[in-house]
Amino acid sequence: MRLGPEAFFQLDDFAHRELFEGITYAWEALLRLDEYFERHLKAGVHGRVHAGAWIEGDVWIAPGVVVEPGAYIQGPVILGEGTVVRHGAYLRGHCVVGRNCVIGHATELKRVIMLDGAQAPHFNYAGDSVIGRRVNLGAGTRLSNFKNDGSEVVVSCGAERIPTGMRKFGAVLGDDVKTGCNSVLSPGTLVGPRSMVYPNAVLRGVYPADRIIKLRQETILVERS
Repeated sequence: MRLGPEAFFQLDDFAHRELFEGITYAWEALLRLDEYFERHLKAGVHGRVHAGAWIEGDVWIAPGVVVEPGAYIQGPVILGEGTVVRHGAYLRGHCVVGRNCVIGHATELKRVIMLDGAQAPHFNYAGDSVIGRRVNLGAGTRLSNFKNDGSEVVVSCGAERIPTGMRKFGAVLGDDVKTGCNSVLSPGTLVGPRSMVYPNAVLRGVYPADRIIKLRQETILVERS
C-alpha cells in the first residue's frame, strides 16, 4: 500500500503543499514544520480575536478567522482564512491550519497540520498528526502520539514494519475521513481517504481508503432482581 502524501490528500490548492513535496511517507511533513515556520511565518492578526482570547508567540491569523473568548494559541501557528477557533481551544504550537477549519471547545492541538475544511470540533486531542481535507473528528476522538514506553513509533502495514524515527507521531487521516465519538487512534495509525470509524473503536496500523472500520460489541440486557 502506498503511504506517500498523494495516497491521502488532494494538495493542488493547499497553501502549504510545500510541506509535502518530495517526501516518501505522509508523516514526514511533520518533520519539516520547524524549518517551514522559520521561512514562511510572519506574525500578524488580520481576523477577529475576541476579548478573553490569549495569543502568545508568533501567530499568523488570516482574514476571516474568528478566535473566540477563552481560546489559547501559542505560536508558532498559522491559521488560514475562515477558520474558527472556539472557546476553550488550546493550540500548543507548531500548528499549520488551512482554510475554513474548525478547532472546537476543549480541543487541544500540538504539532498538527490540518488541511482545508478539517474539523476537530468537540473535546478532541491531536498530537503530531496530519488531518486531511474535510475530516471530521467525532466528539472525544483522540489522536494519541506517544507510546507508554517512550520508544520509537513504528508503522505496521501488513507484515511490514516501517520505522518513523519519531518518538512522537500520532496519525495521518486522509481526505474526508470521519471518526465516531470517543474513538482512539494509537500512535502510528494511518487511515485512507473517505473511510469511516465507528464510535469507541481503537485503531492501530494502516487502514485502506473507502472502508468502514466497525467495532463489534455486545450489549446485554438483564432483568433486575
